[in-house]
This record gives sequence, C-alpha cells and structure tokens, in this order.
Amino acid sequence: MFILTRALVYSALFIGFLLVFLPARVIARSGIAVPERVGALQIAGGVLTAAGAVLAVSCILTFVLIGRGTPAPFDPPRRLVVRGPYRLVRNPMYLGATAALLGAALFYQSPALAVYAVGFLLAMHAFVLIYEEPRLRRTFAAEYEAYCRRVGRWWPRRLSFARPE
Repeated sequence: MFILTRALVYSALFIGFLLVFLPARVIARSGIAVPERVGALQIAGGVLTAAGAVLAVSCILTFVLIGRGTPAPFDPPRRLVVRGPYRLVRNPMYLGATAALLGAALFYQSPALAVYAVGFLLAMHAFVLIYEEPRLRRTFAAEYEAYCRRVGRWWPRRLSFARPE
C-alpha cells in the first residue's frame, strides 16, 4: 500500500506539472479558448487523450504491482517490468503521456500544444538515452539486455501477447 501511495504522489506531481499545468499555460499564452462546439476533432482529441491517460495510468500500476516501485527516478521498481504495456514497447508511459498531449492539441486545435507534445517526447527520449537505459543496464544487466533485444524502445518489434520469458 505504501508503494501505491508513493507512486500516486509522484505521478500526481509529474502529471500535474508536465501534463496539466504547463500545457494549460501553453494554451493560455496562445490565446486559445475552449471550443464553442464539439466536433469531430474534439471527439477524436478526447478519445486520444483518454487512451493516452489510460495507458500512462496502467504503466504506473504495473510499476507498483509488478515492479514493486514507482515511476520516479529516485524510487524506481525493484524488479524489471516487462509485462503489461511493457511487453510491446519499453517506454509506454511516455508514449501514453505524449498521446494525451497530442489529443489535447487536437481538441483545442492548438499547434503550440502539438509542438509542446513533440518537445515533451524529445525530452523523454533524451532522458531515456542519457539516464534511464544506462541505469537499467547497471541494475538489471543481462535481464535488461535480453529485454532490449525482444522489445523496441518506442515501436513494437512484433506484436506478441505471449508471457515474457
């Protein structure tokens, strides 16, 4: 239960700042208001945002339940997480967050928010390359190397719903 509490606190801070507060500032500064009518773009944006949010939350829960840790770099999972969304790609949480941001950009028809979403993904890519992957290699060694050979960083290598080795 304590792990879940830690994960919720970290996630609320991360999501609250990077995925709610800053995007709201981007929208406000660009002068975009809530659309007066809900059309196809708003529905598509809402669906993409919801799907991205569900993916990100499922990743957080997978970290807690399987990895016995949180998404926070200072409180990482104790076990290598290769199940759930992590069977398909190594960084589904960042992809879910980016999808949620792109969905919001579509909803508001905001090019500035789309640029923010791309910037977010590029920053996460740099974080993965510079910090996350080297740390996982040091912590989980051969187990992580085998996982990297099976699962792509950002794109599935093959769709398999078989249990991990």
